[in-house]
Amino acid sequence: MDTLRSLQCFVRAVELGSLSAVAREQHTTQSNISKIVAALEEDLGVRLLERSTASLSPTVPGRRFYERARGVLEEYADAVADVRGESAAASGLLRINAPVALGQFRLNGFVQEFLRQYPGIEVELILNDRMVDMVEEGVDIAVRLGGELPPNVVARRIGASPRLLVAAPSYLKAHGTPQAPQDLAAHEYIRFAWASSGDALELTDGTRSVTVATHGRYRVNNALAIRDTLAAGGGIGLCPEWLVQDLLAQRKLRRVLRDWQGSAQELHLLYPSRRYLPHRVRLMLDFLQQRFG
Repeated sequence: MDTLRSLQCFVRAVELGSLSAVAREQHTTQSNISKIVAALEEDLGVRLLERSTASLSPTVPGRRFYERARGVLEEYADAVADVRGESAAASGLLRINAPVALGQFRLNGFVQEFLRQYPGIEVELILNDRMVDMVEEGVDIAVRLGGELPPNVVARRIGASPRLLVAAPSYLKAHGTPQAPQDLAAHEYIRFAWASSGDALELTDGTRSVTVATHGRYRVNNALAIRDTLAAGGGIGLCPEWLVQDLLAQRKLRRVLRDWQGSAQELHLLYPSRRYLPHRVRLMLDFLQQRFG
């Protein structure tokens, strides 16, 4: 049995979710790929893949074996590139997870730039606002906002975005402009539905800190919806600058209480805690740190 090829076929089967897709990629037949993976399972004495007419997925031991096998193949590829003097070359699949709004407004553009720079690399960008299990879901890099981070990962802090009070000119014209933090209590305050602090809003002017009790009839668990609501004149909100800076530049939103801000929103790059990081992962980590910074 050609162990290296067996590992390659198995790893790509997990990543592509189909033996036929692996066959097309390797310019061979599906039955040939099936025989190679079956021989690997027989050699290991473990069932690695659950097969059906509609889908293919790794078993529990198959998922664990996939993580180790992928690392072996990546180390081998880097070793080959190094001995050939091709250390600058990079290839393979990168899975990145990020919050929806950050992905749409910033990360998507950065990934397009990265792909132009490294034509041998593929990227799957998965956007959602939940905290993923990086190992279980095969994520190489997760981009996370805020200070709460999951255990068992390595976190690289790459920056922080100021959080500003903003509102649409139409709202301020209709309801007046707050002159002090305490005035916010009389306004419609639009906030994230799952904010741990609830209606309590903490602000600072750099020397003093205050906590204001806000009130709002609308709460939503999506940053893009908050952005749209504020632009439509729904109320006042505290937003990270990256989310609203284009609307501020277009004067569709205005700063409120310019001397006061919320705590900065921290940005981290996360990756699984493991000894070996593939070359492409290191390249993307450094690239995103530079761009976000």
